[in-house]
This record gives sequence, structure tokens and C-alpha cells, in this order.
Amino acid sequence: MSDRVFIAGTGTDVGKTVVTAGILRYLRQREVDAVVMKPVQTGADTAQQPWRAPDLEAHWRAAAFDPQDEPYSRFCPYLYAPACSPHLAARLAGDAIDPKVIHQNARALLETHEYLIVEGAGGIYVPLTDRYTNLDLMKEMACPIILVAHVALGTINYTLLSLESMNHAGLKVAGIILSTPEPLSESARFIAEDNPAAIEAFTEVPIFGIVPWLEDITHAEAPGWDAFEEAIDWELLLTQLGLWHD
Repeated sequence: MSDRVFIAGTGTDVGKTVVTAGILRYLRQREVDAVVMKPVQTGADTAQQPWRAPDLEAHWRAAAFDPQDEPYSRFCPYLYAPACSPHLAARLAGDAIDPKVIHQNARALLETHEYLIVEGAGGIYVPLTDRYTNLDLMKEMACPIILVAHVALGTINYTLLSLESMNHAGLKVAGIILSTPEPLSESARFIAEDNPAAIEAFTEVPIFGIVPWLEDITHAEAPGWDAFEEAIDWELLLTQLGLWHD
């Protein structure tokens, strides 16, 4: 059984943060001491001092998690203001990303917590440095992956390409979660309804669930989280991750 899972995406703004937050919330409410690491966050909240990582803050709100006296940098080693590719944000900041630092902080979190959820930045081939991508990080972490994909038009291509890349790299994709990060128009619903079956026809990777548009997920007891939990096959997901107990 792995002590961590990597949440990857087929691209930017496909719902990774919501999925990550929902999994963290579910595990912590069931007394699993899980935490989330966001190795690289661009688009930092610079209105606060010190800067905050919006994705990390969303995870913590969803799970009602308080890191107490643990260093913020342990959960988010690299935090940049520009909302752009990590390699570019790092170059603009003059603060290059060192994968060794990411791994050191991941190990430190697992010394004090039971389980680690790692949320990547953007898609599979997003560069963290000029020669190192999310895919390289996933290969080094060598843990199961949950792939998050947008449920709407274009997702078949993006999902299958992402799966092919990870399969070629020898990575274990535990399953897929399809997300609805914004409301679907009536004219787009028939596409979104067919996409899961189309993806299943081309791959043996299980789909854990299809998350609907969640209007209110601003805190742990927000009504949207009930819909999230109902959308996920938790027994299948936890079994694939080695966390299921009868």
C-alpha cells in the first residue's frame, strides 16, 4: 500500500482542487490523518502577508483542517505570484524549483501524518523547470495517480492522451474522476452525458465518479460536499488506493 496519491489533471481548471479537497475532507472525517501538499502554486494570494496558496487554503477549508504550528512551506514549498506556468513563474521570481526540496517536504509530512495527497499544477506535461515536468515528478514519487478530467467537450482526447503518457512512463493510474468545474449549458449536456462511456470504451482505467457542478463548497459543512460524496464510488476508490477496510 502506498502512503500517498498524486492528483493529476488533463489540463488547467479541470477541477483538481475540488477533487483534492473532497478526498481530503472524506478521509479526515473518517479519522484518517491525511494532509495535502501543493508542491507548486502559481497565482498566490498576495493580499495577505505572508502570501497564501489559494488551492491549499481551499483544501483546508473543506476539511476544517488546521496545520497548527507546522511550517506553511512544508505544504507548499514553492509559491509564486504570477498565474502562469510554474517554470515561468519561477524564472520571473528568480527562485528556481528544486525537485529535491519537494521530496524532502513530502517525506517530512509523512513523518507526522498518515497519508499524503499531492495536487499537481496544471496538466501532465506542465514544466516545473526548463527540463522537468509534472510527469517527471510523478515518476519520482512512484505512487498511484487519480486523473481529473473535465466532463465536457474535448475531454475524450485529453483524457486518453494523458493516460497514454502516464502508461508509457510506467505509472499506475488508480482511476479517473470526471469533474464539472462550471455549470453546463443545456446544449452541452448530451456531450457530457456520453463522454464517460466513450472514455470507458477506450481504457480499462476505472472511473470513480462524475462530480456535478458544486455551487457552494466554501467550507466543510457546505451543501455541495454532500453531492460530491454521493458522486464518488468510495469503495472502489479506496480499494484502488489500498485504503479500503470492511
